[in-house]
Amino acid sequence: MAGERTAGRKVFEIGGRDREHFLQGIVTNDISRLSEGMIYAALLSPQGKYLADFFLVPDGERVLLDVAEPLAADLLKRLTIYRLRAEVLIGPVEINVLRGLGPAPQGAFPDPRHETLGWRRYTEEAGAPAEIDWDAIRVAACIPETGIELLPNDSYILESGFERLHGVDFRKGCYVGQEVTARMKHKTELRKGLVTVGVEGEAPVGTEITQNDRPAGRLFTQSGGRGIAFLRFDRAEGPMRAGSAVVTWES
Repeated sequence: MAGERTAGRKVFEIGGRDREHFLQGIVTNDISRLSEGMIYAALLSPQGKYLADFFLVPDGERVLLDVAEPLAADLLKRLTIYRLRAEVLIGPVEINVLRGLGPAPQGAFPDPRHETLGWRRYTEEAGAPAEIDWDAIRVAACIPETGIELLPNDSYILESGFERLHGVDFRKGCYVGQEVTARMKHKTELRKGLVTVGVEGEAPVGTEITQNDRPAGRLFTQSGGRGIAFLRFDRAEGPMRAGSAVVTWES
């Protein structure tokens, strides 16, 4: 199986002698893991808020960076600023992102976020038309998507599930936004975050969820009577409303 072509992605190549040292100082995951395969990571603001999530892919003397296209221009600008005097070359590369389920073809990498997400492959091949219901898979495993559940300058990665998605490392040392992220991990208990909920009916993405007329969160991606919601845990008891839909969460 060649795999489906993933639309809306942009791939950069990061080369140069200092490429791994450069990335290690700014992204949320441990770059040394590239020796084991593809990794999932994010770039944060100094205040610890999410700016972009992406895959980093080992490819010989370069690292490929696979990011959602709407975030690509700003991410490239920020990477260029952080580069300073490091021996690092960053630029776009014309390559297709394919993904699929089942046995992975040669050269593919397992998606590091969750086993149900299959594999990703980087190639000049065109790929097949989309057939897989990725939203259903994402909802079942509570996998956030760029621009839907993950909102630049708004989301915090721990509330978005990055720890269980293997997108953050707490032993790697400093990176941009590390202090805030570490404080959320070690000094506070998360009081809100993304969860999978039951949904009776439908509501537009981003609809406010209320419980007894009090704001309790927002409802995002929905599929097959379930959805991904951002909830305040202290208000998420019993049936809730999202427009005309009824939302329930079993903690």
